[in-house]
Amino acid sequence: MLSGRWPRIHLARQHADFRKAIDGLSGEVRRVLEDDPASGHLFVFHNRRRTALKLLWWDHGGFCLLYKRLERGRFRLPPFDDERQRELTLTPAELQALMEGLELVKTRRVRVWNPPNSLDKGDRPG
Repeated sequence: MLSGRWPRIHLARQHADFRKAIDGLSGEVRRVLEDDPASGHLFVFHNRRRTALKLLWWDHGGFCLLYKRLERGRFRLPPFDDERQRELTLTPAELQALMEGLELVKTRRVRVWNPPNSLDKGDRPG
């Protein structure tokens, strides 16, 4: 994760049992999120009361686990689009906002202009 390129960030919808450590959360990734915990992706779990987060990822031959517990308040999870949705993919900025205690529901992304890509218009080189 720290190699300069951000992995995909997956926020689990269901709360996790926070007595679980690396092995238990790896099992949750396989069973609930149907993903490979050693994929290099970052998996974010929350406890029932949303007062704590655990982040699990694989990095350079081993698992890393980060745990953050709030002394006051609760983490404000972003809304899920569908009742059946097991996870939500976050951007690094959204993860940072979540970890800082910002409410993602009330934030909005401003429209930005991006130049047109000439390769999309059939102007292929060669």
